[in-house]
Amino acid sequence: MRKTLVILLIFPFFAVGQQKGINFETSSSWEQVKAKASRDGKHIFVDCFTTWCGPCIWMTENVFPKEEVGTFFNANFVNLKLQMDKTDKDSEEVRSWYDEAIRFAKDYEVRVYPTFLIFSPDGELVHRMIGGAEAEAFIARVKEGLNPQTQYFTLVKRFEDSPNDPIIAKKMIVAAQSAHDEVIASKATEAYLSSVGVEGLLIGDNLDLILRGTTSSTSTSFLIIKDNKVQVDQLLEEKDKPFNSNYILSSILTSELVIPQLKASEANAIDFDKLQAEIEKKHPYVDMTSSIARAKAQYFRGKKNWVEFTNAVDQFVRAGGKHLSPQELNSFALSIFENSNDSACIRSALVWSEKTLESGDNPGFLSTYANLLYKTGDKANAIKWQEKAVAIASVGEKENFKNTLDKMKSGKIILEK
Repeated sequence: MRKTLVILLIFPFFAVGQQKGINFETSSSWEQVKAKASRDGKHIFVDCFTTWCGPCIWMTENVFPKEEVGTFFNANFVNLKLQMDKTDKDSEEVRSWYDEAIRFAKDYEVRVYPTFLIFSPDGELVHRMIGGAEAEAFIARVKEGLNPQTQYFTLVKRFEDSPNDPIIAKKMIVAAQSAHDEVIASKATEAYLSSVGVEGLLIGDNLDLILRGTTSSTSTSFLIIKDNKVQVDQLLEEKDKPFNSNYILSSILTSELVIPQLKASEANAIDFDKLQAEIEKKHPYVDMTSSIARAKAQYFRGKKNWVEFTNAVDQFVRAGGKHLSPQELNSFALSIFENSNDSACIRSALVWSEKTLESGDNPGFLSTYANLLYKTGDKANAIKWQEKAVAIASVGEKENFKNTLDKMKSGKIILEK
């Protein structure tokens, strides 16, 4: 009797511990999940994930186990985790859902991970979300899937019923972009454009809609920018954006026409001048100089050809202007510091590094500049700049920067391979 009492006393605490996070179903079929949701009057939340997806793992380890997340989801949903890939380590339970995962990918167009789907209690898909978030923000996003006014597929139906309503069309653009639904986003943009005209679309409040919708060279937003570069540039300048219309268009064309060649070029050399000429002939509205230079830098960094890498970055810096972030410049400079002893390359890297210092005090940028100075033999100035880096470094960074400073002062080689 005493042993039974002890077990009874322990069990409630065990049960509470189990309920802190989201309780995911162990049902053996989708039909069983739907039946339970219908019986309990709850929506269905499905986490479509893969074993290799970093954000998926992060959500599983850091968000789903939280008590406030579990409280909300367990009260409102029947919850299901659906693994979309296959591995040799999969359990029998995971394997039993293989066919259903294939159907989900096809029927619900699950192509990006993590994708979160919300179904009504009767099993109708009403909402889609892409990507994770911290607990509070994630709950706020999921709540949209419970509200008929904000449910994605409910909004799609409203849009299809009233495609000429500019208010609904604009809401549809925002929702479709968030759901990574390029087809619906383009349809909604075209509908909104037909209602308000180009002048009505190209106003400040709509700029982000256009930018987020520029996902390919066939997207409606891309074509709008292409045909209205002057107006778009004025908007970008008014909003103090660090780029112009040419940067947007050339970046899209680079992702479609240049990056695939970089990925396929392990054995073959790329004639970048010829490639640029071909793209600009087909797309005469764009100047590809800056984007091609960035691609060249990426290509020659992969080939470890540091002279050509330096030439490409120098060209990119000249053509890139304010489109260059200090983080990217610092990355370029670090590549030379870590891999090249060519004096001309190091001098160029010093110029790139010096530009990063204009963005304000950053211990990493200061240290890169100091390291390059040290590599040129300017020990005194190197120590001065490294001391500045140490002085403003965070607690976690300080020891590493201090070790570099000590090596400088003792005349040791900083980078040991």
